[in-house]
Amino acid sequence: MHDEQSSYDKNFIDAANDICDEKGVQAEFKTNIPEGDECYEAAKEFANNGCKAVFADSFGHEEYILKAAKEFPNVEFGHPTGTLAHTNKDVTNFHNAFASIYEGRYATGVAAGMKLNEMINNGEIKDSEAIVGYVGAFPYAEVISGYTAFYLGVKSICNSAKMKVRYTNSWYDENLEKEAAEKLIDIDGCKIISQHADSSGAPNVCESKGVPNVFYNGENPTLTKSYLISSRINWRPYFKYFIESTLNGDKMDPDWTGNLENGAVEVYPASSLAPSGTQNAVDKAISDLKSKNIKVFDTSKFTVNGETLTTYKADVDTDPNYEKDTEVISEGYFHESEYRSAPYFDIIIDGIEISDDNGNGNGDNDEPKTYNIPNRGKNKNKGLSGGTIVAIILPIVAIIAILVAVIMLLSKGSSEAATKTASIANSSIQNLNK
Repeated sequence: MHDEQSSYDKNFIDAANDICDEKGVQAEFKTNIPEGDECYEAAKEFANNGCKAVFADSFGHEEYILKAAKEFPNVEFGHPTGTLAHTNKDVTNFHNAFASIYEGRYATGVAAGMKLNEMINNGEIKDSEAIVGYVGAFPYAEVISGYTAFYLGVKSICNSAKMKVRYTNSWYDENLEKEAAEKLIDIDGCKIISQHADSSGAPNVCESKGVPNVFYNGENPTLTKSYLISSRINWRPYFKYFIESTLNGDKMDPDWTGNLENGAVEVYPASSLAPSGTQNAVDKAISDLKSKNIKVFDTSKFTVNGETLTTYKADVDTDPNYEKDTEVISEGYFHESEYRSAPYFDIIIDGIEISDDNGNGNGDNDEPKTYNIPNRGKNKNKGLSGGTIVAIILPIVAIIAILVAVIMLLSKGSSEAATKTASIANSSIQNLNK
């Protein structure tokens, strides 16, 4: 796994450690369990050892975690980023989770739009040069949803803004992310860079070139020449919910969605590089998102091939053929993360261009550009991410009345990806009695 060097993995590791500390338990980590049958074997081993809960965060581990859940019905299995729990309701001990991070992306886009307007007003760039760049890992709905939300936030402030996207086809590859950022700046003419990839490659390029950067999955204020703002998914609320529900024997939702209201989506303060009034504009956007005055994917705010979308079917009930099965546009907006927690917005809207190695984009397509979402665990590209497993052990030893909880963390990694496990113990008799 990529441990704390990957911002994605660090999010899960920090959240697990925080909740373990809060609950008075100890966490330990084990690495180098790849995405594949090794994941199932690891989950099975922990279940056989008395674990009452197993938690995994990588999309590519889902089929193996689901397999283990079916084999061990008395063990709870949690799987963020997955898509299968809501259609496998008979497997009542299997649970998915995600967060509406597109809301956080939109809010950081507001800050980027303010910066573009400052550049235009200062004569640094022309309206036609207001281009934001985005380093994306894969052309999956999770990535497309994020960068589209970011772009719509930018455009809500700077109407002339355009976006160019370059994919690395890897969740974590610092060199590829650096290369993509360099091309977005030097070839595509981007003035601000954001990302959905897990290394510091793109932000470091921005720092070296003095290009504003919108970070992801944590703050990076040490990059004083480039860091503008950031958002992240805070997994503490779900870890707390998952662990407490297991300890208390409470029924868990098959599919849990975090948001701004419950603290699972966080937007960090804008840096000193942001223009005057930026923080107020971001705070206003966050308030409007919470109150639903802003719908990120309001169909009146974007077009596809010059047309407003009035209907669209998304692949919500994931199947092997990725069939579009659910109408997701009504009441004037695309209902992202309302029919399941994991994203399913997979449309390339007008104003966003996918660049190739020559700086050429997709241009004006005759048909809407969409992408299916293959199982990440089947993709063997270098740098493919893995996931995180949490296991809670509740053996009852009558004589000493000790509660033991084991949390196993499988962190998102590469094709040589690994499973991180955390083992936690709590000697509380009160928790044991639950």
